[in-house]
Amino acid sequence: MLRFAKTGLLAGMLAASVSTVSYAKTELTMYYPVSVGGPLTKVVDGMVSEFEEKNPDIDVKAIYAGNYNDARIKALAALKSGEPAQLSVMFSIDVHELMDLGTIIPFDEVATTEEDKKWLKSFYGPLMQNGMVDGKTYGVPFQRSTIVMYYNKDLFRKAGLDPEKAPQNWDELVSMGKKLTKDGQWGAMIPSTGYPYWMFGALTKQNGEVLMNQAGNETYFDKDGVVEALEYWKSLGSEHKIMPTGTIEWGTLRQNFLEQKTAMMWHSTGNLTAVKKNATFDFGVAMLPKNKEFGSPTGGGNFYLFKKSTPEERQAALKLVKFMTSPEQAAKWSISTGYMGVSPASYDTPELKAYVKEFPPAAVARDQLEHATAELSTHQAGRVRKLLDDAIQATLSGQSSAKDALSSAQKQAERILKRYK
Repeated sequence: MLRFAKTGLLAGMLAASVSTVSYAKTELTMYYPVSVGGPLTKVVDGMVSEFEEKNPDIDVKAIYAGNYNDARIKALAALKSGEPAQLSVMFSIDVHELMDLGTIIPFDEVATTEEDKKWLKSFYGPLMQNGMVDGKTYGVPFQRSTIVMYYNKDLFRKAGLDPEKAPQNWDELVSMGKKLTKDGQWGAMIPSTGYPYWMFGALTKQNGEVLMNQAGNETYFDKDGVVEALEYWKSLGSEHKIMPTGTIEWGTLRQNFLEQKTAMMWHSTGNLTAVKKNATFDFGVAMLPKNKEFGSPTGGGNFYLFKKSTPEERQAALKLVKFMTSPEQAAKWSISTGYMGVSPASYDTPELKAYVKEFPPAAVARDQLEHATAELSTHQAGRVRKLLDDAIQATLSGQSSAKDALSSAQKQAERILKRYK
């Protein structure tokens, strides 16, 4: 009897132990930003909930952290605290800075199976440019964009313009803009707060230039073609009068477009669904106009894996990232937000294929990838971006010439980046 009781007790203890193990969960904390406003946090929460249902052994705490800068600050603060995050969506252009801080690991260290390697190669090439360093993948595309041109077809009709033909080049932007400008209504607006360097990256690419090298230790702010691009931007307000002079706010531009205070705006494709839902007029979406060539930088956020994590947490984080970037989820995200599907396979899903057929503007940002360049990304990224932002704003507000402002920014950037060569 005693022997039986002990055996029964042992069996019960083993059962309890097995039960405990089977219910042990891997907990993940993920920070993420939303830079275009709107109820996108609900979309992320829904995706996370679906992931948890399919993976009951993983708990995900998804924390909305504000804009991209806020997300980076909060995620890095968490790493220094007693409760670090295992992954985060942050600027695709944060990669050099995060590597310099020693906070991230390449996906290649975790994604080691053949299936994982195939997944890493499944994304659009231009979206990978900002996440690849020295042949390793540090950032995986999630909420990604290019800059597109939104235009008011009703205002085009009133001005005697073809509503199906947006400006194709810089000269047409000026000539059409003049026909669209009248009291209380501007022809065009390009935002110069928030992310002015991003808009400028489009103008420089359209003029056949790029702003930095792939290694992130050289900038080209003072090249003639770059200076010409900033002079053109300024001329839209100061000379051609199709745009307000001075700076134009990133955060209120979408509302200005919806209120028909501007006939055209350059903005993230991440605004597309919000414009579609709220516009009371017929609108179109087009690639940005060219000068020497078409062009826009890619933009938006990538997933990163943090170094301070256990092997189990890393595998769980990889599983989450693979789910969030799967063709089905990427299609859902694109339809819900306007951000592009990050892989060709996402556009082959029945849902996104049908959506693009019904609403062709949903494919513009993707199609523009053919002419895309990497977004400005360097070591000491925040300092270097601010130098360029300040030069742009000083020029647009008339405080400096484009040449002087960009030459000064270039000299300061060279001093900052010298030790990274």
